[in-house]
Amino acid sequence: MRVFNGVDELRGAVGETIGESGWFTVDQSRIDGFADATDDHQWIHVDVDKAAKGPFGTTIAHGYLTLSLLPMFAESAIELRGVRMSVNYGLNRVRFPAPVPAGSRLRARFRVLSVEDVGGGGLQIVTEATIEREGGDRPVCIAETVARRYA
Repeated sequence: MRVFNGVDELRGAVGETIGESGWFTVDQSRIDGFADATDDHQWIHVDVDKAAKGPFGTTIAHGYLTLSLLPMFAESAIELRGVRMSVNYGLNRVRFPAPVPAGSRLRARFRVLSVEDVGGGGLQIVTEATIEREGGDRPVCIAETVARRYA
């Protein structure tokens, strides 16, 4: 985990890869739980038998499930001290270049793109997050995230 002791340290890291998470397994029970939470029960995600005969040879995680893991990955990779509150402000761009077969191990790397002051004593931090699958040749998700942090 990379620790930043305040905003100035983070500003100094613009353009750098600032952290990498540990590995996390996306198993079928997590995929099924996400399907239940979102009412997205498309067969490529939840029907193991049909998916075995489909284009990926197995079930795959929802793209939005993969994206939803970013806060967990970030928490294990980066700590910004001196912040009392953090909120997700949005996303500038998200792509899912490769599927996540059930049972895949994923991890994320984070690169700071910008740090700007915003009203109310806050900062807006834009980060590029790249999620990779163990053994994969392409990222499974690349997202430009926008967060606001308040001291």
